[in-house]
Amino acid sequence: MQDILEQALSGENLNENELVKLYDLDIFTLGKAADSIRTQKYQKKAFFNLNRHINPSNICADVCKFCAFSAHRKNPNPYEMSLDDILAQATASYNNGAKEVHIVSSHNPNYTYEWYMNVFREVKKALPQIHIKALTAAEVDFLDRKFGKGYKQVLADMLEAGVDSMPGGGAEIFDEGVRAYICKGKVSSTRWLEIHRHWHSLGKMSNATMLFGHVESKVHRINHMLRLREAQSPQDKVDSKQGGFNAFIPLLYQRHNNYLDVKEFPSGQEILKTISIARILLSNIPHIKAYWATLGINLAVVAQEFGADDLDGTIEVESIQSAGGAKSKNGFDKDELIFQIKNAGFTPVERDSLYNEIRVYA
Repeated sequence: MQDILEQALSGENLNENELVKLYDLDIFTLGKAADSIRTQKYQKKAFFNLNRHINPSNICADVCKFCAFSAHRKNPNPYEMSLDDILAQATASYNNGAKEVHIVSSHNPNYTYEWYMNVFREVKKALPQIHIKALTAAEVDFLDRKFGKGYKQVLADMLEAGVDSMPGGGAEIFDEGVRAYICKGKVSSTRWLEIHRHWHSLGKMSNATMLFGHVESKVHRINHMLRLREAQSPQDKVDSKQGGFNAFIPLLYQRHNNYLDVKEFPSGQEILKTISIARILLSNIPHIKAYWATLGINLAVVAQEFGADDLDGTIEVESIQSAGGAKSKNGFDKDELIFQIKNAGFTPVERDSLYNEIRVYA
């Protein structure tokens, strides 16, 4: 196992069946290796941003077994926001200091194609300085299938309408057997990667996620990471922020109010090992985010010792993870976030959406 770790750290081309043995290492050995990479890159900095999540609707054409957000029998509260609602939320958050608005939604069959693009245009017109992170690859694929545009045209229209970067949602687990069980009919793993690659070719950045802790195996997680590593843009493009993945975000599955009857939940050690392995394997993806909205703030801060360097941001209102049981509905106070980071011995760094440093709280 120690040999596997050394080979992984040296960049040898190992497969998922070999690399899965990293999980058998003790957490301190694995964490030390990941932390050494993290420290070399960022010293004791821990990044966060001031952002607002806006989810325009929970009415969805797809039925994913893991999802507690979309309107269904376990969540019989469908809603649709108007453009005025979205603008009001975005403006209020911007006036409160938010630098980013994160707009993702369900696959709503009632909205028109023009509705989506008009939302982005109007938000950018009202708030030209705000960064719009919008539409997962799954949503892009949905718009392609519903309106026959082709995903390249959808991405071009997003760019023209003012979208600045893409979130990493919809990746779930790339293994198609697992996808057929948990999110049948949703974007395929191949198409998800194609969409992000093309977005990167347009000179734009995005994030990548992995939903773990449900019915997938550890081998599936490793395979997912390796496919992301292979899909990353050349290093010069990533470094100059001219196209590529900004961050990898392991999203911990939330087990309430959905149709996956998961009996065994990952331990804290397994979660931290997954984050450490991500830092070791994804040498060409700059940042590893310990997303506090799924991990909880305490574990997210601890994860900064195990390879992660980012916690996401204030969010203000969080609807997707909290629907599944996460304690994230009301976002997180900036001052409290800074306190938690400092208390753990790290230096809080407010960043923009592309990881340019705005303020260091020494």
